[in-house]
Amino acid sequence: LGGGDSTLKDLYLRDNNIHDEGVAILADSLPNNTSLATLHLTNNMVTIEGAKLFLQLVNDVSSIKATLQSNHTLQRITADYGGDDQDLNERIQRHIDNALKINALYATSSWSLPEEACKEKVILTQLHSETRAKLAALQGVNHSLYSEINSLHLPEVLALVGRRHGQGELYVALRSSIAGVISTVNKKQCLQQQRAYFRAKIAEYRAKAEAVEAEISTIEAAEGRVVDIENESYSNKRRRA
Repeated sequence: LGGGDSTLKDLYLRDNNIHDEGVAILADSLPNNTSLATLHLTNNMVTIEGAKLFLQLVNDVSSIKATLQSNHTLQRITADYGGDDQDLNERIQRHIDNALKINALYATSSWSLPEEACKEKVILTQLHSETRAKLAALQGVNHSLYSEINSLHLPEVLALVGRRHGQGELYVALRSSIAGVISTVNKKQCLQQQRAYFRAKIAEYRAKAEAVEAEISTIEAAEGRVVDIENESYSNKRRRA
């Protein structure tokens, strides 16, 4: 299941006396799986701890990198979770379902965009303060998201928060990030980083422009050959006439 060459799309494990330890093995093997869409685990011995493992599998909020490396292919998980706290059970299941819906949104029978699914999870869960707080509490995460964001990229992140979540969330993001920015950013170092960033962008766009110029030159050369052939054909016809 964990290999890149797996083609299995549906896995049925009903009535197999699977406990949380078995769920842990499954969860460890599935983050990199790009084929499995449905996992059936009803009538087993999975508890609320197993449900948390499934939540972490499809949307790990311990870091942005962890979210990006979560499973973005699974679209359905059916399981029964034992335990007396029905409210907790439902909250975890709701978060699992939300992550699976994002996966399904970017996957159809003819194309799949897991990289877009992972970006959407970051935007909808990591960059939304209330949603992240709920997920962090369930997954035992207790550090600020903004502690892991490079200050150079902070303006872009804040702009994205404002566009997708509105002014209220933007205010929360600013309040959460500004103290760290003020205390850690050295202005000279920041400017040097900006200079390196923009120089890299200039080099990137210059290379793209050169590639476009080369393609245009190729097209123009081909057009010129067509014109030459047409002129030669016309001249031959006049001589024969």
